[in-house]
Amino acid sequence: MNVGVIHFLAAAGGYGLGAIPFGLVLTWLAGMGDIRAIGSGNIGATNVLRTGHKGLALATLLLDSGKGAAAAWLAPLVFPDHAHAVALAAGSFAVVGHNFPFWLRFKGGKGVATTLGMLLATVWPVGLLSCLTWVGVAAIFRYSSLAALLALALAPVYAFVFADRAAMGVFAGLALVGWFRHKANIHRLLTGVESRLGAKG
Repeated sequence: MNVGVIHFLAAAGGYGLGAIPFGLVLTWLAGMGDIRAIGSGNIGATNVLRTGHKGLALATLLLDSGKGAAAAWLAPLVFPDHAHAVALAAGSFAVVGHNFPFWLRFKGGKGVATTLGMLLATVWPVGLLSCLTWVGVAAIFRYSSLAALLALALAPVYAFVFADRAAMGVFAGLALVGWFRHKANIHRLLTGVESRLGAKG
């Protein structure tokens, strides 16, 4: 099979997996209505936490990160001769699918948990350091968005030490997407009105 076709199939599969809106589904199944009408309107774990249901927020976090990891793990099983490349393609497009799901009119989450899951599955030292960055910043400053921005920005820096140029380039691209998706949060951080972790919608 042509290499381009292989990469396309891996990316398409990753996108489809990433586009599953777990936060939206879980809150709906819990009888809480549409999560997009709460807080920031985001479908990710941070906004689910604003409902006051920590269990649902944790489940959303695990499932969103899990789909990024699953995409990166499954693609090499299907295309073992191109394992590293298809893992990066599938994992990164799982993030794209989460951010821009076609069945939600391309209005999804911000992809942080999905990105962290993808990092753990492709280059685990980078993923681990990025997760620790998120946890450390969130614990000190209590801003999920600030923690996410720094974790995403440092991922390609960590990749410079622990990964190859291909991974570093993909992680840098995901960081740019993540920062773009957080542009409203950046404005609120700069103006001092950003919501802290645990604040209800």
